[in-house]
Amino acid sequence: MDIHPGLSALEAAVGTETGPTDWFTVDQERINAFADATEDHQWIHVDSDRAASGPFGTTVAHGFLTLSLVPYLSAQLRRVDGVRMGINYGLDRVRFPAPVPAGARLRARSTLIRCEPVSGVPDAAQLVNRITIEIEGSAKPACVAEVVSRLFF
Repeated sequence: MDIHPGLSALEAAVGTETGPTDWFTVDQERINAFADATEDHQWIHVDSDRAASGPFGTTVAHGFLTLSLVPYLSAQLRRVDGVRMGINYGLDRVRFPAPVPAGARLRARSTLIRCEPVSGVPDAAQLVNRITIEIEGSAKPACVAEVVSRLFF
């Protein structure tokens, strides 16, 4: 984990990569729970018998399930001291280059692309991090997202 003792140290880290995180297993139970939470029960996610003869040979995680792991994985990558509060502000770009088979292990890396003051908001910075979620044994990542967040000091 990269630890920054304040905003100026974070600004100096623009362009740097941190990671990887520890591996995280995405099992069928988690995929089913996500399907229930989102009402997305497409067979490629929840029907192991049908998925066995489908395009991926097994059930796969929802892309948005993979994306939803970004806050958990990001917390293992970078810490900024002195932050009162952080919020998710949005996403600039998200891609899912490879499916995540049930039982796969994922980990993340992050590159800090930008760190800028927030106009009209004192003691706040807007960050853009490129988060890459890797699949163990895969040449392609599961997800690449430019995540926009705001930190308040």
